[in-house]
Amino acid sequence: MVVFFDLDGTLSDPAEGITECIRHALKRLGAPVPERHELHWCIGPSLQKSFMKLLGEEAGAAEEGIRLYRERFSTVGMYENIVYAGVPEMLDGLRSAGFTLYVATSKPQVYAKKILDHFGLTSRFHRVFGPDLNGKRSEKAELLSHALEEEGLDPGACWMVGDRMFDIAGARACGLRSIGVLYGYGSREELSEAGADYLAERPEDVLGIITKKSGGV
Repeated sequence: MVVFFDLDGTLSDPAEGITECIRHALKRLGAPVPERHELHWCIGPSLQKSFMKLLGEEAGAAEEGIRLYRERFSTVGMYENIVYAGVPEMLDGLRSAGFTLYVATSKPQVYAKKILDHFGLTSRFHRVFGPDLNGKRSEKAELLSHALEEEGLDPGACWMVGDRMFDIAGARACGLRSIGVLYGYGSREELSEAGADYLAERPEDVLGIITKKSGGV
């Protein structure tokens, strides 16, 4: 059995880094700069979508926003991040029960790997999947489909764990069972409406749901 995990809002809380890097980009562009808490909706979607909503769809505006965002994120922002309490233990519990773990994130793969290395989580995962810096495979369904094909996995034997509707929608599109985590940035309503098979209040609940509903491995 296999479990895919989202990164932001599921394994770690990236709010400070993401919101401050967005504010940095907006300030450099002379655009209105919202307060940090007003940008929490940006945690989950691709940067392209977030900056198009913030800056409009004029040619090149989102791309310049992303460039300025990464100017700060690549050196400071990616480390303004905290692993949720209970996550390492949950991952270890799943591995001990025989599950193979993957990361499937909309964050560029190069940054995701650095963040996992920084927090000592890399060894718990068989492989990390994320889009290229140019945005290729930034949609969760496309990313999961690619991962399943690359690894030769049966979707029916896989789970997706994430905190936003994008994670749940991607799982449903690819035939994976899904768990929406309520300690991240998606609401109960968002995750339920997206069709999450199960909801988890805490990381330890993820372990309990998967081991119970998988019927052993």
